[in-house]
Amino acid sequence: MARHDGYVLRAIRSGEWEQVRELRLAALRDPLAPLAFVESYEEAAARPDGFWQERAEGGSEDGGTRIRQFVAEGPDGRWAGTVTVFVELPEDGKSLFGDEVTVPQVDVVGVYVRPEARGSGLVDALFATVLEWAWALDAGVERARLYVHEENVRAAAAYRRLGFVATGGRADTVGAGELHDLEYVLPRP
Repeated sequence: MARHDGYVLRAIRSGEWEQVRELRLAALRDPLAPLAFVESYEEAAARPDGFWQERAEGGSEDGGTRIRQFVAEGPDGRWAGTVTVFVELPEDGKSLFGDEVTVPQVDVVGVYVRPEARGSGLVDALFATVLEWAWALDAGVERARLYVHEENVRAAAAYRRLGFVATGGRADTVGAGELHDLEYVLPRP
């Protein structure tokens, strides 16, 4: 179990669906949420408990092996940040974003750090935890990939600081028919 500045960095557990929901709703209230997330606060808030229970089960350390949600848990038990990864293999055909999977990779999504924890190095620590997990998988993951909206300069700067490089690839991750999301990748060291 990793630690950073009083936070425990770990994968979620299947029974923690209420915390998963609370943190996701907080993320969707962020002023930059329309640039960072596919769904709106209203859509997420309307989802039934069963949705959140399934989401927590699917991304938990005691759930499947292809999706994992990591969180930074403070000393008071409150979650201050999160990162989710999807393991994708060439035999899967298409990625989460609809393109062809050519190498074993993880797609990074759902990155969020509460405002009061920003600037503390927490996002760096979360990514270190996520990447340590991804590189250790038997699947032979060769790279981590993510998309960031071209106007989300704060996120893009954080990803570049972490070593991610823009490839020139673009995607329409919100389904509006416009390619505003830039692809960034980080090769396995």
